[in-house]
Amino acid sequence: MSLKLHWFLPTYGDSRFIVGGGHGQPAGIARGDRDASIGYLSSIARAAEDFGFTAALTPAGAWCEDAWLTTAMVARETERLGFLVAFRPGLVSPTLAAQMAATFTKHAPGRLLLNVVTGGESAEQRAYGDHLDKAARYARSDEFLSVVRRLWAGETVTHRGEHITVEEATLATLPDPVPPIYFGGSSPEAGTVAAHHSDVYLTWGEPPAAVATKIDWIRGLAAQQGRTVTFGVRLHVITRDTSEAAWAEAGRLLEALDADTIAHIQEGLGRSESTGQASMRALHEQNRADGSWQDPRALEIVPNLWSGVGLVRGGAGTALVGSHSEVADLIAEYAAVGVDEFVLSGYPHLEELYWFGEGVVPELTRRGLFDDRLSRSITTSGTPFVPAAR
Repeated sequence: MSLKLHWFLPTYGDSRFIVGGGHGQPAGIARGDRDASIGYLSSIARAAEDFGFTAALTPAGAWCEDAWLTTAMVARETERLGFLVAFRPGLVSPTLAAQMAATFTKHAPGRLLLNVVTGGESAEQRAYGDHLDKAARYARSDEFLSVVRRLWAGETVTHRGEHITVEEATLATLPDPVPPIYFGGSSPEAGTVAAHHSDVYLTWGEPPAAVATKIDWIRGLAAQQGRTVTFGVRLHVITRDTSEAAWAEAGRLLEALDADTIAHIQEGLGRSESTGQASMRALHEQNRADGSWQDPRALEIVPNLWSGVGLVRGGAGTALVGSHSEVADLIAEYAAVGVDEFVLSGYPHLEELYWFGEGVVPELTRRGLFDDRLSRSITTSGTPFVPAAR
């Protein structure tokens, strides 16, 4: 068994502190201390590549830079790393999206993965000119992906549906290989689309038991369609040589927050239509109510799973926190319930990648959970900000 590891490109900027925003937050709210230049993002991508990661997720939304343009540029600065490009169906035509994917794979063969984000925030969708409600957006995604897959298969497509209409659509160049579709969502509508189209179903980092329930749900829906789906989880990570050092870092991140900032961010996230976002907020609701959020261990919802990131960041709001061995233990727990892929990040993304790559990757390799053959070219000596893992 070899898990797939993915990292994250913070196209809104990076910081030594939690960068707020994400998932339906207003444009401009997510801005880190470090500029998301192509040079900086490329340094993250090259490090992920050297540690043997499969791909890097690049987000989509009004709060970050465009994922397609950014990854096309960063791909030129790397050799093997794939890019898990988030995009929203319906903001461009399915024919254009299929063509964009085919073009990407022509110039970077085998390095494109697509994270389809239907959109859980009507206000943000309207800013892009999309006025459908949530249920209709999922119905449109279903039609959209049906057209895209037919085009990738080489068909000439005429489709007249409720939301999508194309006539005699065809592609001059077919993608080779066809990009895998990553899809998430916790609502009934999301489950239906995931069962029809996803190659990998992505969930945010709820406790392993809750993730197992979600996996059973999607696996059952996919079986009804005669399909099989694999599963991934989106998490942050804080890993250090000792558990005490990791929790001290979690505490440092909390010390930079205040109750007013948290209340303001949570007010915005409370308006989200996303079922998954509601689940993320519920993980620390009591801690916000009684003030215990200031104690990092009070936000530990199961051993080594921490909800502190979600206090000020939308979307994925939990982190793996602990020693390298403890983080590997929790990854193994997720793997045991059916998770094959891990999309990870940390603050700052470059430094935390080195902590994970030098500490957890060797531990996963020793356990037979990760094939490190691509990671053996990494040179850890001379890295100024991270000591070699022991």
